[in-house]
Amino acid sequence: MKKVLASLLLLAMAVGFAACTKPEPPPPVSTLRESEDYNAVYSSELTSINYLVTSTTLEFGVATNCVDGLVEHNNLGIIQPALAESWTVSDDGLVWTFKIRPGVKWVTYDGQEYAEVVAQDWVDAHKYGFNPANASKNANVVYEAVKNGKEYYNGEITDWEQVGIKALDKYTLEYTLNRPIPYFLTMLTYVSFLPVNGQFLEEVGEDFGTDHTKILYNGAYRIAEWVPQDYRTMVKNELYWDKDNIHIKQMNYRYNKEASTLGPDLFLQGEISGTGISTTILNDWLNDPERKDMVTPNLPSTYSYFYAFNFDPQFDAEYEPDNWKIVVNNKNFRKSLFHGLDRISAMLTAEPFNPQNKITNTVTPKNFVSYGGKDFTQYGPLKDIVDRDSFDPELAKQYRDKAKEELAGKAKFPVKVMMPYNASGSEWTSRCVVVEQQLEGLLGEDYIDIIPVGMPGTNFLANRRTGNYAFLECNWGPDYCDPETYADPFYPPAKMNYNWPEKAIGYDDPNGLCHYQNLVEAAKAEVTDLEKRFELFAIAEAWLIEEAFIIPYGLGGGGYSATKVEPFTAPYASFGMDMYKWKGQIIMEKPMNMEQWNQAYAKWQADRAAALAAQGQ
Repeated sequence: MKKVLASLLLLAMAVGFAACTKPEPPPPVSTLRESEDYNAVYSSELTSINYLVTSTTLEFGVATNCVDGLVEHNNLGIIQPALAESWTVSDDGLVWTFKIRPGVKWVTYDGQEYAEVVAQDWVDAHKYGFNPANASKNANVVYEAVKNGKEYYNGEITDWEQVGIKALDKYTLEYTLNRPIPYFLTMLTYVSFLPVNGQFLEEVGEDFGTDHTKILYNGAYRIAEWVPQDYRTMVKNELYWDKDNIHIKQMNYRYNKEASTLGPDLFLQGEISGTGISTTILNDWLNDPERKDMVTPNLPSTYSYFYAFNFDPQFDAEYEPDNWKIVVNNKNFRKSLFHGLDRISAMLTAEPFNPQNKITNTVTPKNFVSYGGKDFTQYGPLKDIVDRDSFDPELAKQYRDKAKEELAGKAKFPVKVMMPYNASGSEWTSRCVVVEQQLEGLLGEDYIDIIPVGMPGTNFLANRRTGNYAFLECNWGPDYCDPETYADPFYPPAKMNYNWPEKAIGYDDPNGLCHYQNLVEAAKAEVTDLEKRFELFAIAEAWLIEEAFIIPYGLGGGGYSATKVEPFTAPYASFGMDMYKWKGQIIMEKPMNMEQWNQAYAKWQADRAAALAAQGQ
């Protein structure tokens, strides 16, 4: 057993053992470089900076620049020590022990030292998250992994000493897991594992995270000023433990509800440091002798986009939620949209040159994770899905006809399909028009009535979380390096409130459990045979797709930008929070052109390949 577990944990522990056995490093050499300040406009406002409860990209993207965790990725994607100087793992893979970096300071929003960061700060953060009254949306990542975590959260035990999270002394933190988790080290880069100072948390009480003065900072930046829907200013934390690797001294954000539209003009006027170049203006920029040398590509991300069918409709009566509940539970109806959606036409609104490069037929993207040289999408029934185009007009019409026959006398046609979108961005707005016209044109306006509903960017996610949609473009980014992470949005109970598959009719077993839940639980239970684990998760994901609970669509990222931000210097990761860090980055005097970007990209790829090889990855 120890031999098997050791092989599973080898990759996750490689950095840890190296950190534990190396001699004390020499004093760090300054890597400080000159950089301009960063200036930006934004259209979606933060609703909270309580990182102990949030699960939104916008909010934890800010938090990761203000609060450091135990480990972090460098710019080549290698996990390295952050607030944990070193760590060890027990032979059975259950006990992880971290040595906290001494001398790290918590500071207030105005830069005043408050306290030292100690091991107890992680314990206090988890205690807060494990209290259901605090309604944390990210604590489940931890309490489902550690010994007695879920039992404590559910109130089955009340003694915290039975929970597998302990501060053994001032600088020693210990996690005891309820099962070996080969990818545990990668989980630590998610917001769920950020610390908090317990004394400060007690002082501010329910006001924690309600504004920038109600949190403490131990990370690269602190929020010096924040006036919601006006401006936000982040300044370098001069007491930061790794301050020589923070080059941008100040980041200035101004609220503008038309940020995405006005961004290119503001960039040309020198008012902001970077902007996305939408497809509507891309040709104009590329055909302009001066502007074309400012345009560079964005790398695709591992954020997976999909269209979700809502099985728990909670939208206004004018959109006929009761009728929707009837038709969405008809598999042939879902299949008609599944095979009727022309994803290439939709993707042209985001990528007009090579839209097929961003299309994905699975929820878990290709090349996200592999075992034994075999990509996850080649396991089980996913291998028959991953390269198959779901768009099939004739098949879509066949399913339409079957659905109409089965729903005759039970449902009203045309079916109103309430489809919200974030109106703050032009691409999503355009895409909804394309989807509406394309689906209605193929399947008939007497069959479906796609109704795009534009909504403001601020707190847009509330529409998904409250079930205020019928059909919605959603996305999910991984929290750790394992196929389990892409099952989280759909795993009942629907912790992230995506589309409530457990409320679909006819998919539960005699015990009342959702079929998908049974498939995922079987996969999660397999922790020693990774090949079998991957096979079981592939079966679960394939079922979700074949039953048309969702329609896989494409990958995030990509597109084009004009930016003065130097590429390939930021922490690189395909999961967790590190991809949103400004650590290591600088603002250049002028943007790179395409040739310079390609040269920098080639060098980064070569350096990353060498670094991964050195780590045995």
